[in-house]
Amino acid sequence: MHHDLLLLVIIWVSVFIAAWMAHLTRLTPVLWYLFFGTLLVNVGILPKTLPSFIMDLSELGIIIIMFALGFEENVNKFVKSIKRSWGIAFFGALAPFCIAYAAAWIYWQDPNIALLVGLAMTATAVSLTMVSLKSEGLSTTPAATGIMTSAVLDDIASLALVAILVPIAAGEATMSVSGIALILGKAVAFFLTVIIIGKWLFPTSTGWVRLIPIIGHINLRKMLSMGKGEYTILSLLLIAVSVGLLAHEFGFHPAIGAYMAGLVIRGEYFDFHQEQEKDHYNEARKIIDNVAFTWIGPVFFVTMGTHLIFDAQMLLDVLPEAVMLFVGLFIGQILSAGLAAHYTGKFSWPDSWMIGFGMLGRAELAFVVMNIAFVQYQIFTMEVFYTLMITAFLLNVSVPLTIKFWKMKFHDSAVNQTE
Repeated sequence: MHHDLLLLVIIWVSVFIAAWMAHLTRLTPVLWYLFFGTLLVNVGILPKTLPSFIMDLSELGIIIIMFALGFEENVNKFVKSIKRSWGIAFFGALAPFCIAYAAAWIYWQDPNIALLVGLAMTATAVSLTMVSLKSEGLSTTPAATGIMTSAVLDDIASLALVAILVPIAAGEATMSVSGIALILGKAVAFFLTVIIIGKWLFPTSTGWVRLIPIIGHINLRKMLSMGKGEYTILSLLLIAVSVGLLAHEFGFHPAIGAYMAGLVIRGEYFDFHQEQEKDHYNEARKIIDNVAFTWIGPVFFVTMGTHLIFDAQMLLDVLPEAVMLFVGLFIGQILSAGLAAHYTGKFSWPDSWMIGFGMLGRAELAFVVMNIAFVQYQIFTMEVFYTLMITAFLLNVSVPLTIKFWKMKFHDSAVNQTE
């Protein structure tokens, strides 16, 4: 156990250094977490096979990360923005999926690899883009709202596709009508269960839900208010992990359940103990974000980086494929999202191109898919993993650079519109 704790201390020290490097370079910390995980394992500081304690903590980290991402979303605002952003989400996801799928098929001639490469390169890194926009003073612009809504739509669609298609790619289900129907049925059953939890069990059990034994008498809102709010964080983490385990029982990755659990929790559920004059909702969000992105969540990305055993020859071998995939995704993502923003969302051209640039990033969900395909099911080979890591790195570097480059024209347009 002492050895395990020493490894955790080493990982947390690398998280500190990674956060400092991310601040200096203005790149997403995720890239630096992965970099230090790779560096530490290749110089022999971390073992190639990590103990179960670290791996279990890593799994908890990604569950809390996905819960935090869902918890941050305002469901009502999200629903209202769908009408304007559906085209950005659809075409902005379809183009990179097709490009990545086609490239992976040309490179490796494996339909399962091509399918999961497409999924990994579909979802946009919302946090990376919003941090970049905020650093440029653009986080409250219409373009930022369009990016956020369409990126969330992409993420939800990608999560659903991961839930349905990963078992097929892993050989746990077949492409037969009955096999697909079974997966779709399990997906529908799980999402209906989450809706019941969010719609009836949180506010209060009403109607026919009251007739269900045990469940009908549960009010999850009371869990949040226990002990004058002292157990709010414990309640949220319990819900996140429990729904994650529920998702696992349905055959899905626990991260999917955690995200959906976060999405159904609303701010009004925290309207308790008002005599304390304390904003329990925002305080809970801050603490959950701190847990997810500062001290437990990063363990997942550092441990994921340890799977990348450095091989200079392999790096050189996959570099041409990675660069070609990056170029294809860079052009395809900007054009598809930018044109959709202008023609379906009615954004101005400067706003539309800013949305295109903002949709370039690939982070949390992409790495979740890579982890499932490479570590859990061994569908990805080392060559595929290296290629996607390099591609994701180049795409993420492009986000702050392109946004900064486009800022002046974007600002001029915004000024002209207000005059």
